[in-house]
Amino acid sequence: MMLARNADSLYWIGRYVERADDMARILDVAVQQLLEDATVDTDEMVRHVMAVLGFAPDSESTQTVWTLVDDVAYDRDSAESIVGLIETARENARGAREVISSEMWECLNATYMGLDDAERRARLLGPHAFLTYVKERAAMFAGLTDSTLSHDDGYSYLIVGRSIERVDMTVRLLMSRSAYRRDALSWMSLLVAAGGQDTYIRAYRGAVDTENVVEFMMLDRLFPRSVFNSLRVAERYLAELDNRPDRVGAQSTALTLLGRARSSIEFIGSAEMVRDLPGYLSDLQDTCRAVSESIAEEHFHIEPYVSWTDTGLSDITEHGQPGEQP
Repeated sequence: MMLARNADSLYWIGRYVERADDMARILDVAVQQLLEDATVDTDEMVRHVMAVLGFAPDSESTQTVWTLVDDVAYDRDSAESIVGLIETARENARGAREVISSEMWECLNATYMGLDDAERRARLLGPHAFLTYVKERAAMFAGLTDSTLSHDDGYSYLIVGRSIERVDMTVRLLMSRSAYRRDALSWMSLLVAAGGQDTYIRAYRGAVDTENVVEFMMLDRLFPRSVFNSLRVAERYLAELDNRPDRVGAQSTALTLLGRARSSIEFIGSAEMVRDLPGYLSDLQDTCRAVSESIAEEHFHIEPYVSWTDTGLSDITEHGQPGEQP
């Protein structure tokens, strides 16, 4: 039986590393659009991206691509920045050294120790250098997790955390586009951010339109970053951790919530989903919060100690537009 402390650490390591990776992906394409498209209202788009990622920009000052990167990527005083997330993941790994592989620890530790050099290079060469570093190190950590960590309860907790975070971040990525604003990320930019542009083009023969992209990102059974696939993976590994008797109605609240969320989108056509996309996205975010709280209560016996802020999301979802960490 795994100690609740270690299970809690592994769950949050999965979430923090995934969040740093996904934030780097979203930020990379947003920065590229801001630097290349002179028609974009920079201040408006920066505020929009920061709201999607759960940040509250200074209302008094004009926002630029550089303030965006400073606040979301480099800020060492914020636990919600990419640097802060990697530091917190490393501290969780330090406390769980006895249940993770030495390669996983070395990867996270080296990643953290290399952040200063990565930031210095990025300030000379552009933010893409730093964001690429984060994405590559997150991919290395994921590979080491799959290949060096025993696929026992600890692995299951880490994968559940990673999968729930992936649902939340994919939802945020779709929120960045679902308002159809002139300065929003294009659908192709969204696919690039998710690492799914090549898979999408092969599956849909290059036809980039709203229904196809929404169907791919929400419902695709094979793409690992789709909402449906991430929900199904979270369900599978959480079920392995559910020690309740195999009786009808005996499963955990978190598992019930995941199954309900998956079934709520599984049989919906893409056209119907597009018509009320902000509503579906908002419901999925609520589910992610509720699942995380239930897991903390049922498995760790503690309250979740970090949560996504609601900055910007209430106004956005109320108006049918995108707009909101553990």
